[in-house]
Amino acid sequence: MDLPEPIPDFILVFLGSSLILGGLGVVLLPNPIFSAFSLGLVLVCISLVYILLSSYFVAAAQLLIYVGAINILIIFAVMFMNGSEYSNYFNPWTVGDGITLMVSTSLFISLITTIPDTSWYGIFWPTRSNQIVEQDLIINSQQIGIHLSRDFFLPFELISIILLVALIGAIAVARQ
Repeated sequence: MDLPEPIPDFILVFLGSSLILGGLGVVLLPNPIFSAFSLGLVLVCISLVYILLSSYFVAAAQLLIYVGAINILIIFAVMFMNGSEYSNYFNPWTVGDGITLMVSTSLFISLITTIPDTSWYGIFWPTRSNQIVEQDLIINSQQIGIHLSRDFFLPFELISIILLVALIGAIAVARQ
């Protein structure tokens, strides 16, 4: 995206804070409907980050697949649930919540300390305009198709099987 210099930084800070607030809403809101809407906010913000990175195909796929399909499926599954299960739900912290907090905090701290120590040499940055590489001559959707059919064939098929199982599980839950 070609914007004047400080604008993408402000947009990125706004999207990052929206991602953090949306993620906290997914985890902390007791009503599953509000949590699912908060998840939708997080997924839309992620697609906007992809637009800032000039990866328009991935942003469109993010919106169509995750926001348009997965999040709507979650909302439908929550709507089929009995509303009395979570209407007056308030549970104080338990031992499992404390363990989860410690594990996630330790993972966060380990990621924060690992990322600056990582060698980023040799990674292809598509924003460099002074380098003409063969990969620049192929459009982004063709690159994604080539990687999915060659390099990432097995993970792509495993994800499609997992999504199929999730869809069958959602149908089974909805029928009951």
